[in-house]
Amino acid sequence: MSYDTNNVFAKILRGEIPSFKVHEDEHTLCFMDIMPQVDGHALVIPKQPAETLFELSDDSAQACMRTVRQVGEAMKKALGVEGIVLMQLNGTAAGQTVPHFHIHVIPGSIADLRKPHATAMGDMDKIKGLAERIKAAL
Repeated sequence: MSYDTNNVFAKILRGEIPSFKVHEDEHTLCFMDIMPQVDGHALVIPKQPAETLFELSDDSAQACMRTVRQVGEAMKKALGVEGIVLMQLNGTAAGQTVPHFHIHVIPGSIADLRKPHATAMGDMDKIKGLAERIKAAL
């Protein structure tokens, strides 16, 4: 596959599109999903350009999982949830809507995921407030 440098996540990484950042380090970025399935839905992406898990380096995959663990723990504290759903889709046939590897970090339970993936914009003020709460718990 050929990586699309103009996908929305690549633009977020370059600062061309704003996002509600929760965490950033040398290898990863975590930001809020603006089309959340539940309140507090966040995304962890690598800074490495890769469309799917199968194109991602081992180092970037490890860095993503480290960030997922940190953000998930912060969500539990900040949002008072016991469970965290992790979702990761590879390719359009699997339902991947942005061609940049990403892991959905979703507070709550699989039973809470009643809203389909990437279908409705969320309330930006609410999303910003949730980002601030999660970031403060990191």
